[in-house]
Amino acid sequence: MNDIRTAATLVLLRDGTGAIEVLLLQRPDRGAFAGGWVFPGGKVETVDTVADDAEATARNAAVRETAEETGLIVSPDALVPLSHWSPPAQLDTKFLTWFFVAEAPDGEIVPQPAEVDAHAWIRPADALKRHGAGDLRLFPPTWVTLDTLMAYPTVETALNAIRGHELREYETKQDQARGLAIWAGDEGYDDAPDTEEGPRHRLHVGSLPWRFEHR
Repeated sequence: MNDIRTAATLVLLRDGTGAIEVLLLQRPDRGAFAGGWVFPGGKVETVDTVADDAEATARNAAVRETAEETGLIVSPDALVPLSHWSPPAQLDTKFLTWFFVAEAPDGEIVPQPAEVDAHAWIRPADALKRHGAGDLRLFPPTWVTLDTLMAYPTVETALNAIRGHELREYETKQDQARGLAIWAGDEGYDDAPDTEEGPRHRLHVGSLPWRFEHR
């Protein structure tokens, strides 16, 4: 996977009524994420590079891309690593992607027209509900991140819990015939047959609503 580029994503959080809210951006109807709702982020560029430090490089990229796409300025030191995603082999466009979380700064969102068609602050549960109804297009890393964040009622509890958790690693395998995204820990990850009580770490993506299994 040495030829796969690295990208970085920043999940901005703010406290809402009864739950946290995240900032989602809708991509234009072109490119790898056409029409999808995603978190701010993009490819790592040379200007982001910190020698021999992949995480610091990714932090710089996440902050730079967020500023370019939304006008919001976040310090790299404020970012908390959440997950790292490796893409399935079937994808035409592949990125190794770092996901970070941070409390959203004050300020008006100024979307970059070339990269953002629309934006919304939304509770994770509401985003997943809209996706399940077919009203909002998501990709598996965004879906899983939203599902993870539903556990946290406030920004403070989310950041504290994520700081105390090891980096979540998702090296995705795609079972297109069964409509599954599968990760390590699932008995089917290395092509073993399913058993009734076997371990699961998979997302059912063949039809809406998607369904996450992790046991």
